[in-house]
Amino acid sequence: MKTFLTGLGLAALTSVAGMAQAADDLTLQLKWVTQAQFAGYYVAQDKGFYGDEDLNVTIKPGGPDIAPTQVIAGGGADVTVEWMPAALSAREKGLPLVNIAQPFKSSGMMLTCLKESGVTGPTDFPGRTLGVWFFGNEFPFLSWMSQLGIPTTGGADGVTVLKQGFNVDPLLQKQADCISTMTYNEYWQVIDAGISADQLITFKYEDQGVATLEDGLYVLEDKLNDPAEVDKLTRFVRASMKGWKWAEENPEEAAMIVLDNDATGAQTESHQIRMMGEVAKLTSGSNGALDPADFERTVQSLLSGGSDPVISTHPGDAAWTHVISDAALK
Repeated sequence: MKTFLTGLGLAALTSVAGMAQAADDLTLQLKWVTQAQFAGYYVAQDKGFYGDEDLNVTIKPGGPDIAPTQVIAGGGADVTVEWMPAALSAREKGLPLVNIAQPFKSSGMMLTCLKESGVTGPTDFPGRTLGVWFFGNEFPFLSWMSQLGIPTTGGADGVTVLKQGFNVDPLLQKQADCISTMTYNEYWQVIDAGISADQLITFKYEDQGVATLEDGLYVLEDKLNDPAEVDKLTRFVRASMKGWKWAEENPEEAAMIVLDNDATGAQTESHQIRMMGEVAKLTSGSNGALDPADFERTVQSLLSGGSDPVISTHPGDAAWTHVISDAALK
């Protein structure tokens, strides 16, 4: 009997110890498919940075039919990677998203045009067909056109908006004069298709003064009212930023880690290495904390849409917090 009870006691102690060591689960919803755009998170997982923080992180890839804001609204993720225009638009519509960290300091968005189209500057946009991504990605473009005073309803004085798939076909097939591209992805798809850089003209949103924040980390507001969730999110941001800085310093190895996580097999080594090099330029300069000046610039850009702004009122400081990043960076 004594041996039996001792056995029970040891089993109970082992069970309690196991419970004490159990990692906290956290699900991250990406904005797009597995690629070097999200290298920091895959690196943090691969290098054990999440494990070091007692976290069991599930990384869910996005895709053309996945809206991150809808996923987090439905409880399918704890944290989502999202562009601030889409997040603030969703917040104004009633989804209480809060930015808890901002790994990307700069915007990679731009319009890429064929020089043969005759477009030399924004004043040449009227009368043209421009390819635009939707599903929340259209907001920076619409804001830019509003600031230029160019209608997006077609006609000689406006632009015809072509709902662009997540590819570069409209430019290659000359269905559009310009298309939406990212510095780290679609631009290089155009180059790889055989069109040389000197045949193109690009308009970076950063250079046009209409850049908005991309790829921030967002949670629902109520998580910030739970000390246990705040602690978990702090550990997540700390490990994620460690992953991002490692990826910046080791771009080729980071790209290979991304490839190892690509279940589709669609990505190539050369494309991911090149992408990681470009993404590193965007994350450089960020320690993970949102710069209030960048937030304000984004808000003002979204508000300045004339009669049809992306957001109608300033979201205020409740739309972001330094609570998590301050604790994570200690």
